[in-house]
Order: sequence, then structure tokens, then C-alpha cells
Amino acid sequence: MGAPSAQSSVPVVDVQHRSGLHVSKLGAGVNAILAGAKILAGTLGHSYVLIADGIESIADIVSSAIVWGGLWLSAKPPDREHPYGHGKAESIAAFIVSLLLMGAAVVISIQSVHEIRTPQTSPAWFTLPVLLVVVLVKETLFRVAARVGNSTQSTAVRSDAWHHRSDALTSAAAFVGITIALVGGRGYESADDWAALAASGVIAWNAFRLFRMAVGEMMDIAPSPELVQELEQIASQVRGVKSVEKCRIRKAGLHLVMDLHVRVSGEVTVREGHEISHRVKDRLLEANNRIRDVTIHIEPD
Repeated sequence: MGAPSAQSSVPVVDVQHRSGLHVSKLGAGVNAILAGAKILAGTLGHSYVLIADGIESIADIVSSAIVWGGLWLSAKPPDREHPYGHGKAESIAAFIVSLLLMGAAVVISIQSVHEIRTPQTSPAWFTLPVLLVVVLVKETLFRVAARVGNSTQSTAVRSDAWHHRSDALTSAAAFVGITIALVGGRGYESADDWAALAASGVIAWNAFRLFRMAVGEMMDIAPSPELVQELEQIASQVRGVKSVEKCRIRKAGLHLVMDLHVRVSGEVTVREGHEISHRVKDRLLEANNRIRDVTIHIEPD
């Protein structure tokens, strides 16, 4: 086979990748606006939890940029150095984003404890409407990103979605904490800091969950047994196939790669066996648009 063409390094952005790239750019833009608004309101309103929320929004900008880069790179076709493609870039992006989410939880928890132990003034009332807007915007972003992540099966986009959800959670906790501080008066000044500390625990848990998912994909964890069974059944129904002996599936970016061992009659010729394998491959590619490639091994029945 000849050398790869000059176009082989250009990403092939399909519908799935395009959706992920769009939602990551949207998230970065919205987070840039919210980060500035929250840090300014938190500084003027004497609310550390709002400042911490703004810091997390800055981390969200970075995470969205990483997700965008991972998706863009994963869309590149195979080349001489990467004959199996660049799909792992998407899982690596999810891994990095989960670590950033863990880091944000640690920073928020440490600073919350510091603020709880330090005398302070009560937050200003005008921080409440700011937080309410943030919760609504970030929850909307979470739902949009989660829908795209689920439809494309992108762990990186799902991780980015949970960055939005974590921001909504910390903002909601801050709203409750500041409300308690304002209503309770003297002695309740640190209520918003306790709220930030509680929210950091939720963020850390979801970061760990996404971390495990990303590591699993990097180590080629098998998909659900239901999917394997469904694809085995499709392959076994192809004309000429006696049975399916082995079926290995791994995730490569937003797509799936399969290794399949099928049994055929021991009397068929090499050419006939080759034709059967092509029928199986074509049938699988038609049945599931997430399947990018299928390698088939023919064995005599």
C-alpha cells in the first residue's frame, strides 16, 4: 500500500464530532462570561463561595477547550504513525477533564475551610440574583451537553457536561448558604462557605466517576453485554455464517472497532469465505452507525 495522502492528517468531522465540537465551544463562551460576572459579584458582595464558583468556571473554560481539542484530534483518520486512528484522544481528553474536576473540588474545599475559620462579613443580597441566573444557565448547558454526550457516546463531552452540572450545584449551594446567612444574621456569616464545602464533595464524587469511565476506555473496557449480544446476533444471521465464536468490541473515540470470529462451512472455498466475511462486515456497518471498522476471522465449522 502506498504512502498516506496529504489529506490523511485532516480530521474527518462527521455529524457526531461536529455536535461535540459545537457544544464544547458553546460551553467555553458561556463560562467566560459567567466567570467574570461571578468573580466580580463575589468580590463586591463579600462571598467567597461565589468567587470559588467563578474560579471553577475558569477551569470549565479550560476543560471545554481540552474536550474540543480531543474531539478534533480523534476525528483524524489513520496515518502511518497511527494506523488504528486517533480515537484515544477523546478518552485522554475525558481523563484530563476528570482530573481538573477533582482539582477544582480540592481547591474549593480547602478555601472553604479557610474561610470558615476566618472572621468575615455577611454576603451582600445582590449575590442571590446572580447565583439564580448562573444556576439556570449552567443547568441548561448541562442538559444540552449531556444530551450530545449520550447521543454520541462521548465520555469527554459527558465529563464537560458534569463540569456544567458541578457549577450549577455549587451555585445552588451558594444560593442556599447566602440566604441562610442573610436571614440568620450574626453568627451565620459562614453559611455560604459551608455550602461550598458540601458542594465540593458532590463535585469530587462525580469527578471520580468520570475518571473511572475515562480510564476504562483507555484500557479498552468492553461495552455492555447487551450491545455485544445484539451485534453477535446480527452477524450470525448473515447468509453463510454458521455461528459466531468470538466478538471483541472496543471504543475508539466516538466509534466502535470490532474483532469477530465467525464459523462457516468447512467446504467453502477461500473466495466464498472472503465474500461471507464482507457480507458480515457490511451488515454490521449498516446496523450500527457507531461501528467504524470490523476485522473478521473465518473459521471452519
